[in-house]
Amino acid sequence: MNPHLRAIIRDRFDVDLELDGDGEALNTTLTTMLSRRTHRAYSHVQIPEPLLNLLIATALCASSKSDYQQATIIKLRDPGKRGRIAALFPSMPWIGKSPEFLVFCADAHRLERISTMRGHPQNNRDLEAFFNATVDAALVMQTFILAAESVGLVCCPISAIRNQMETVAKELALPDGVFPIAGLCLGFPERGGHISMRLPPSVTVHTNTYDDSKLEQEVDAYDQRRHARHATPREKQREPEKFGYADVYGWSEDKARHQKAREGASFAAWIKSHGFEF
Repeated sequence: MNPHLRAIIRDRFDVDLELDGDGEALNTTLTTMLSRRTHRAYSHVQIPEPLLNLLIATALCASSKSDYQQATIIKLRDPGKRGRIAALFPSMPWIGKSPEFLVFCADAHRLERISTMRGHPQNNRDLEAFFNATVDAALVMQTFILAAESVGLVCCPISAIRNQMETVAKELALPDGVFPIAGLCLGFPERGGHISMRLPPSVTVHTNTYDDSKLEQEVDAYDQRRHARHATPREKQREPEKFGYADVYGWSEDKARHQKAREGASFAAWIKSHGFEF
């Protein structure tokens, strides 16, 4: 295998994956995707508007369920609106500080309006419609992230905005049928970010049938590798007053505690009260 490819993959997974070939297929796009980093700090350099619009146009070329095109992007430029949303998340100051903040929305509303325009009115608020619009928006956001990183920009998705839907919906004047999947901080990096180690494909990729028979040992090994690279300080352990302190605070312990909080419960209530029927 190409030594450069081996090094990139080890940075991401901290294991040597057996890949066919010598890495000849490794190109700039794949290198960028394999090497992407988590960023929270942005320089004050502004993004040229033509570049931003080009990235948005690129993102909107993403695949779309049945060509319904149920994604909407909102550029949040009003300082007051952005400041009021950022104030809801004091632990994430980058929401208010990045040069650009975009909100990627699933938009079931537009298709309803178009159906009515053409004389075929149809409700678009069931579970299938919710899922289709959500996936469309997620594909557009991920395509935008990849496009932005290919030109030296860095991004940070903010899914937490769904926890404050009353305020966010009011500030963005969202009609029923439109909801954010995430906000996105965007800018040039102020400093190097860090590579977030991923679970190995032995956990996440299966052949023919789903098989998690080795999950426990695989996750334990992953926790140990990740702890060795960037251990979580004791004071950063999640809710120790509820869960206590762990000697080895691995990824799985953190995610199990995080999931226990049932983040997003208020979003489910909001979405049901604004036209969606499950």
